[in-house]
Amino acid sequence: MSGGEAEELAPSPPATGTQLVANNVTNPPSTPQPLDPWKFIGRMMQRGGTHGQQRNALTHEPQARHCWKWSTSADPCATAGPAAASKRPMKHKRVLITGASRGIGLAAAIAIAKQGANLVLVVRDPARGEAAKKAVLEAGASSCEVLVGDLSVQADVRRIADEFKARWSRLDVLINNAGAIFSKAQLSRDGHELTLATNHLSYFLLTNLLLDVLKASAPARIVNVSSEAHKTGRLDLTDLESKKSYSAMRVYGTSKLMNILFTKELAKRLEGTGVTVNALHPGVIKSGFGHNNPGLLSTIWSLMGPFLKKPDEGALTTIYLATSPEVESVTGEYFQDSRRKYPSRVAQDPQLASRLWDESTKLTSLATTS
Repeated sequence: MSGGEAEELAPSPPATGTQLVANNVTNPPSTPQPLDPWKFIGRMMQRGGTHGQQRNALTHEPQARHCWKWSTSADPCATAGPAAASKRPMKHKRVLITGASRGIGLAAAIAIAKQGANLVLVVRDPARGEAAKKAVLEAGASSCEVLVGDLSVQADVRRIADEFKARWSRLDVLINNAGAIFSKAQLSRDGHELTLATNHLSYFLLTNLLLDVLKASAPARIVNVSSEAHKTGRLDLTDLESKKSYSAMRVYGTSKLMNILFTKELAKRLEGTGVTVNALHPGVIKSGFGHNNPGLLSTIWSLMGPFLKKPDEGALTTIYLATSPEVESVTGEYFQDSRRKYPSRVAQDPQLASRLWDESTKLTSLATTS
């Protein structure tokens, strides 16, 4: 990648051997961040515990504001440079976004709509989905349709993939955005730990089920929303369901680590197909996270409100990876603030990524994808 404000970094040495416990590494200098909510919340939860449960599609950390020249957001910063909106560079392209009824998913959908794309929104709530569809069409999308389902349920994921392929033969961009955090351990309808099912297995299954369409549409892109919380994860391949112990923040962080490992392995498997895949950290977003939780997590998140980013700011890197010509041939990378960034060393472990792929294949009853 070259040009613009995107910064290309030489890859850091990959970890050697399979590691089961995530470890942190020092990243190259980046924009200072005055508050690390994940460390703060993690410490508070370890001291005080939490009660109740919370599900939210958007749980991310802080990022510095960043502008790139191809953004079409109404935000003055994001529209710096040539006005891509007048060119409608995404016209005739079809983009599927999960978790698109609010937060950064909706913000990304609206910004991409301004570029003339055909949007497909995957949502859990039909009413929210219709409201999002209206907003996307008003923003200038060439078309917008809604697919409804619970991505923690594998039957729903399969149905959504089947419905998509029955209606459309082209998919230019797949954005895996939906995610959740649960303060208490619980199981999905399929019997899997709910964070694992929602944040990782849904990405893995939906992407694999749509790979044939993506390859036929090449050049195409896959964008996986991860998080800097991946550095708090501890990936134990013998306990992917977190049966030995459960901590909401650790399990969430582990699911975000899985997103990056999945991205790395998928990029390797897609070499030569014209389909790229990248992961990103969007920042901590001021959304509904924690507010319906009667425990400590809700209180802490409310106090942190003034430090959090707005959804349209948090969506910038997602939009960049989905639309910018600067990254059309970049694959297998991790981004923050629309720049490549080093993830943790364990997130770069090719053996661990391969083993996670194999275990994910078993958990989704999916034939191995080459």
